[in-house]
Amino acid sequence: MTITSRTVRHATGGDLKPLDIYRAGEQGGAACVLLWHGMGPDERDVMAWLAREIAGSGLTVLVPDWRSDQADGGRAHLTDSVRYARDHVRDARGSQGRLILAGWSAGACAAVGAALRPESFGGWRPAAVVGIAGGYRRPARTTGTVPLEALTRAVPSLPVRLVHGTSDEVVPVDSSRELHAALLARGWDSELSEPATDHAGVLGCVYDPVARRCRTASAPAVADLGRRTAQVVADVALSCGRA
Repeated sequence: MTITSRTVRHATGGDLKPLDIYRAGEQGGAACVLLWHGMGPDERDVMAWLAREIAGSGLTVLVPDWRSDQADGGRAHLTDSVRYARDHVRDARGSQGRLILAGWSAGACAAVGAALRPESFGGWRPAAVVGIAGGYRRPARTTGTVPLEALTRAVPSLPVRLVHGTSDEVVPVDSSRELHAALLARGWDSELSEPATDHAGVLGCVYDPVARRCRTASAPAVADLGRRTAQVVADVALSCGRA
């Protein structure tokens, strides 16, 4: 399947931020995935390989840059990318369509936080959320609230999928285990995948200590781990698209 990509710029405050759009063919699928990178400022390239793998299942994937070093911690960049994604889905489908939030590391916490605090988005909530190697006892950069604390509020459930490597030394896997258990205890549709890999491996990447960023892995075994993560995202997105 041919994956096409193009880069656009969306407005956020007085700035224009790049956002990459990946599609299988020209039209994309019935659901759209907004995929956020982690804390490293403007690192959407780190998510490129995973985005292509997700798009290969027939989905449209949007990957924006955002900066955690802004005074607001990146909130405006993240929330404005949601606004752009919602407009994109509506324009492409002639209706609001289905938008899934997914993120890695700090982006995972931001995505889960958005699902738990719809008032931060004018009452809007994603169709589903995927958190990849996230820490959920820190304030979400989308809402400023801690997801595990926000979960105590009466919020309608939605599908949540979590992926976390058992060898992750940056954000220990216990973080996702704790959130998963809390979601199940409240009757949410939650699933947790625990591949035997580290913080970068869940993306199909390795960490380059010289460049101080993640790079796409050349080893087939690591790439396979990334494909497993992509399949988790694709499965819940396709399920929402059929709903």
